[in-house]
Amino acid sequence: MKNYRIGVIPGDGTGPEVVREGLKILEAAARKYGFKYETIVYPFGGEHYKKTGETLPDSAIEEFKKLDALYLGAIGHPDVKPGILEQGILLKIRFSLDQYINLRPVKLYPNVWTPIKDKGPEDIDFVVVRENTEGLYVGAGGFLRKGTPFEVAIQESINTRKGVERCIRFAFEYTIKRNKKKKLTLCGKTNVLTYAFDLWERTFYEVAREYPEVQTDYAHVDATTMWMVKNPEWFDVIVTDNMFGDIITDLGAMIQGGMGVAAGGNINPEGVSMFEPIGGSAPKYTGQNVINPIAAICALGMLLDNIGESEASQAVENAVIKALETGKIKSMSAGKMGLTTQEVGDLIASFI
Repeated sequence: MKNYRIGVIPGDGTGPEVVREGLKILEAAARKYGFKYETIVYPFGGEHYKKTGETLPDSAIEEFKKLDALYLGAIGHPDVKPGILEQGILLKIRFSLDQYINLRPVKLYPNVWTPIKDKGPEDIDFVVVRENTEGLYVGAGGFLRKGTPFEVAIQESINTRKGVERCIRFAFEYTIKRNKKKKLTLCGKTNVLTYAFDLWERTFYEVAREYPEVQTDYAHVDATTMWMVKNPEWFDVIVTDNMFGDIITDLGAMIQGGMGVAAGGNINPEGVSMFEPIGGSAPKYTGQNVINPIAAICALGMLLDNIGESEASQAVENAVIKALETGKIKSMSAGKMGLTTQEVGDLIASFI
């Protein structure tokens, strides 16, 4: 029997509440599918930073490298200046563990409202593969004459052939594994960002020659946002850079029903990956037992797939669908679900 070591960072705000429900699902899945696990809980987040001045020590990164996966609740605290926790914890984990893929399924489940008229679950079912360790997020650049009328701010997008190619290769492999339309769309801006996306486009079509079974196409990022709203059914898998991926996945979250149902993975295919609901810490709902845990539960399902428990992973998604089909969960919005956070977790666990 396999025994997995899973690091848990409940984090800030409502993070601990949704993680609690995700771990409830993990326990049910382990019982049914015959695997063992242990969880190692880490305190990192806003409260820890306020008490200690520490975001994430290097020693924790070394511990993380020995785990099978990481499960994160949320990072973000109203008393901590924006950027400190995000850069000191989230980006540090992504970069230190070389989690070079951000994987974001955009899937509309039954009985979930979407703002797009006349579109249903059969229309909204695609995945965004976002490069996760390069681009504008590496922090290259700086200020000149800061605070004067002559101030200059420079932020550079760094794209390497290795970084771009491994992301694109992952996207092709994922498109085949997904086995739906077998269509991969490169999202970029070749008409304006002529250096970065020249590299992306050349690499994309070079790698495409090795995958003749995959249909390829290209869309500018602005056109991609239009088609995601007008014809989401056109997409199967989208691959893009860090910045554009960040933007279009939030649009994806809205068309799939909101942050309460949107999950993501920060993936190192050769190392340790981290899974999380993509919504924030929602501090105004902390402790009220009204936050939607479905995104955290779906993230737990992605974690199971990543560690090789694909049958258990599928069971988690099926349980989410069955729970939504009951009609007992009235909305994806916090405080409007008709059930408490705990009751939603119990309902989904009952279908495992």
